[in-house]
Amino acid sequence: MDVEMNNLETIAKDLYLMGCNVLINEPMSKHTTFRIGGKVALYVTPKTKNIFIEVLNYLDKNNIEYKIIGGGANLIVSDKFHDFVVISTEYISGYEIENEKIIAESGIPLSRLSFIALENSLSGMEFACGIPGSLGGAIFMNAGAYGGEMKNIIETVEVYDLKSKKILFLGNSNCKFGYRTSIFQKNNLIILGATIALKKGIHEKIKQEIFNLLEKRWSKQPLEYPSAGSIFKRPEPTFYVGTTIEKLNLKGFSIGGAQISEKHGGFIINKENATFEDVQQLINHVKKIVKEKYNKDLKVEPEIWD
Repeated sequence: MDVEMNNLETIAKDLYLMGCNVLINEPMSKHTTFRIGGKVALYVTPKTKNIFIEVLNYLDKNNIEYKIIGGGANLIVSDKFHDFVVISTEYISGYEIENEKIIAESGIPLSRLSFIALENSLSGMEFACGIPGSLGGAIFMNAGAYGGEMKNIIETVEVYDLKSKKILFLGNSNCKFGYRTSIFQKNNLIILGATIALKKGIHEKIKQEIFNLLEKRWSKQPLEYPSAGSIFKRPEPTFYVGTTIEKLNLKGFSIGGAQISEKHGGFIINKENATFEDVQQLINHVKKIVKEKYNKDLKVEPEIWD
C-alpha cells in the first residue's frame, strides 16, 4: 500500500528509532543528478547495512511501497507527489581490500571505488572513473563505459532475498548481466554489496589511463549541466544514438528547460529548471524522428518514476 498520511509520522518515528535519518515530504530534485523530481512521502537513509535490511523487512511486513536509490544518477522522477518511501543507500558505503579484490557495500560511489583501486595499484576499474552513481546502481544496470562493463569485474554479489529473508551470494554467471540489464531488475533480490576482482597493475599506468578517460569524458560530455547520463540505449551494437541525433541536427534542440546537449547528442540536460514533462516531450520527439528516419525504436536507459 501507499504511505497513508495519517500513519506517516508513526512510520517515520519507527524508522528513525531503527537507526535512520528520516525526511518527510522530501523533494527528489535534491537527490537526482538530473535535479528533477517531486516530493516523496518519506526519504529514509539507514545508517548501516543491517539497518537497511531491518527497514526492508519492516516495509515489506507492513505492505508499504518503497523504492531504493543509490547515487540518483540513472533516474528520472516525475514532478508529482509520490506516496511511497524512498530508501537511500548513501551510508552503506564500507569497503575492504583483500589481495586483488575489493569487497564493497552497495552505496559506495562507483567513481570513488575506481580511485580506491588506483591507490592500491589495482587495474580493471579504470573505465568506471567517471561513471556517476553507486556500486549497487551500476550492478543493477550493468553500467559500462569505454569498453568496460561491470560484468567484467564482478565476482560475486551479496543480496538480500525478500522472499526467504536470507542473505545470498550470487556468482557472476547467476547475475545474468546483459547490455544495461541484470537479474536484479526482475526479482526481489536487493543488492547489498559485491566482490570486485581486479589485477595488480602499475600505479602510474593506471593513473594515466584514468586521467585520459576523465579528460575524454569532460571534453565530450556535458558534465557541467545536470543530466541522467546517456538518455537512450543503443537499439543494436553498431547504431550509435548520439551520432544519429547529431546527423539529424537535433543537438541543441530544446523543449522548455530541457535541451539535447550541444556537446553530445546522447544527453538531455536540465538547462534551465526543466520539468519532467519537458524531458518526456523531448524524449518522445527524438524517438519519433529516429523511428521515421531510421525505423529504429529507441528505449530510455534511465529508470523512470512516473
